[in-house]
Amino acid sequence: MALILGSIIVVACVLGGYVLHGGKLPVLWQPTEVLIIFGAAFGSFVIANPVNIIKQVFVGVMRLITGSPYNKAFYLDLLSMLYDIFDKSRKQGVMSIEEDIDNPDSSAIFSRYPAVLKSRELMAFVTDYLRIISAGNMAPHELEGMMDNEIDSRQHELEEPAHAVNKIADALPGLGIVAAVLGIVITMNFLSEGPERIGLSVAAALVGTFLGIWMGYGFVGPTSIALEHAVKYEVKAYECVKASVVATVSGQAPQMAIEFGRKALPTHKRPGFQELNDHVRSK
Repeated sequence: MALILGSIIVVACVLGGYVLHGGKLPVLWQPTEVLIIFGAAFGSFVIANPVNIIKQVFVGVMRLITGSPYNKAFYLDLLSMLYDIFDKSRKQGVMSIEEDIDNPDSSAIFSRYPAVLKSRELMAFVTDYLRIISAGNMAPHELEGMMDNEIDSRQHELEEPAHAVNKIADALPGLGIVAAVLGIVITMNFLSEGPERIGLSVAAALVGTFLGIWMGYGFVGPTSIALEHAVKYEVKAYECVKASVVATVSGQAPQMAIEFGRKALPTHKRPGFQELNDHVRSK
């Protein structure tokens, strides 16, 4: 929603100011300039990135429009799920959660949290470390170091789409100049047709420079920053799991272990202590 609202503000302010200054909107409609700039930008994007990054960019942009799934409700479910699995392990023994870990889709615990279950990478992170805990005695600091390494690697992977979009934002002003230069080349054919025809052709060429800079700094660049912010909320889910799991291995009770995880969440999306307690009881 913020992506749509921000785009409307950018369009309204730029084009509104242009019209108020006496400009005519039809002059800005230059389909061939749009084709040159955005066609070249998309082509360079395809050249520079593997297929999986291209797919992730489109998925990420759709999430910006529809809203990130990593919100307070998601974090509440995540912490409640961790509490349930820790509580079962504490009461029935570590071996009792093996079936849940091996078949999370059919697990009575995990199936109560479909939003978390849908995040396959995060679920793999959870089940992998629960499996490590059940397999042997690993010191808390060793487990924490291993989890930190994986989180760093995952964060790098998640940030790649944002970096790819940012590179296109940097290239757009240059591609706008390319379109403008081609427009000036075309203008050379009209030197004998009078100043009015030349003026229209030069104006069309300059629209290319305008579009490249406007799209780069007004839309594509900010979109890359928004994608980076979205990554932070997903990474916080991994850090929440890490803090809870390490606390459990250190001997903390399930209720206290998820409190460690709650404290790892960003403050504006973090559920309150009583809110989390009530949610755990309701589940």
